[in-house]
Amino acid sequence: MDSDKTFHPSLSAALMKLDPEDGGRMMEYFQTHALLAREKALLQASVREQKKLLVENGKLKKDIEELRHELHDKQRRRVAKAVLSPNKPAGSPTSPAAATASLPTSSAGLKGGRKVAGGQKEDKKAAPEAYPIRAAPTSDISRLDLRVGRIVSVRGHPLAANLTVQDVDVGEKAPRSVVSKRRPDDVQPLTGSLAVLLCNVKACKVKGVALQARLLRCFQSDGAVELLAPPAGSNPGDRVTFLNYPGEPERELKATQRVWDRVQPSLRVDAQGVANYKGCGFQVKGKGVCRAPSLTNCTIGCT
Repeated sequence: MDSDKTFHPSLSAALMKLDPEDGGRMMEYFQTHALLAREKALLQASVREQKKLLVENGKLKKDIEELRHELHDKQRRRVAKAVLSPNKPAGSPTSPAAATASLPTSSAGLKGGRKVAGGQKEDKKAAPEAYPIRAAPTSDISRLDLRVGRIVSVRGHPLAANLTVQDVDVGEKAPRSVVSKRRPDDVQPLTGSLAVLLCNVKACKVKGVALQARLLRCFQSDGAVELLAPPAGSNPGDRVTFLNYPGEPERELKATQRVWDRVQPSLRVDAQGVANYKGCGFQVKGKGVCRAPSLTNCTIGCT
């Protein structure tokens, strides 16, 4: 400050006049206190700036994740277009002249090449692919829409004695119907119990009854079967997530991509009864992990 040159000497002189012995020490104390106050203000400003940067970084990560999913969707659409029309770039103009030039005028034109204007022949060359087919996105657990559901009702299938139908509330306007096999040694789901469901399967009908989701069950080698249970305090519609596999699930799993078939072999219940995928636990955020009620060291599947 510019006023330090005039303020401090006058303050020092006043202190020395009031207390010749300790005036110098008091002046040093005031100066030290002023420096500490200034450093504290700078530190507080730095902390505020750091918090602001953390919030901005969080928003940027979210935007990047959304862009990544959009890019994957675009790549899948491009691969599909390339499979359907591998020799024709998407969006290429098709004029009558171009169409006429691409057709051979006689059988002779097929032997030595394609006829062009002027009667000359053009050497046959392999046309490069417009859109090279890329590998499909990695199939992992983040592509599955796993949610907590509460079983509203259980009834037998009207047309099949070995099937049961469950209406399950997953936090939507109407319950989803699940069709599952009835086994003699299977613990049948009870009305009001909680379960974990795979919700982005393609809807279909099983002997006339709609199937809109699948229940996850634990299967032991000796034939014992039971429902996978979400943590206590879970509510219908709660997402089951995986710390090491973030991201939003697919809207609907495509049968051709066989995502479930690739993921299912890595779904296990460990020695503590905790459900996991490649060692990463099934968790409902803020409420805990999903478990098998009594089984351990078994596989997880859906019915």
